[in-house]
Amino acid sequence: MMKRIFALTLLSLSLAACEPSSTDNANKPNSSTPVASTPAPASPTPEATASARPQFKAGDKVKVTINGSGTDAAVVSVDEQAGKVTVKIQGQKEDKTVAMSEVVKQQ
Repeated sequence: MMKRIFALTLLSLSLAACEPSSTDNANKPNSSTPVASTPAPASPTPEATASARPQFKAGDKVKVTINGSGTDAAVVSVDEQAGKVTVKIQGQKEDKTVAMSEVVKQQ
């Protein structure tokens, strides 16, 4: 008898957990408040993306983030379409290709 009561209680609790609650959800939009929407531009202008990215050229002195630490390097080549920069790290023989986001131009 006790197993039946326990099974019935467990079944009712699991069903109650699956049902949506009747309380208001904070993620629901409020229908009484009108929301003014402004359309976003379909694609950014080339000038905006060009100025957003730092411009590197061969020979620039930069700091490259490798394994979480900044290392001095010099730019060898830049591939703007791929967003990659090839750098020569001081103290290393071979060049390394890294993302532009990992390179900071030194002043």
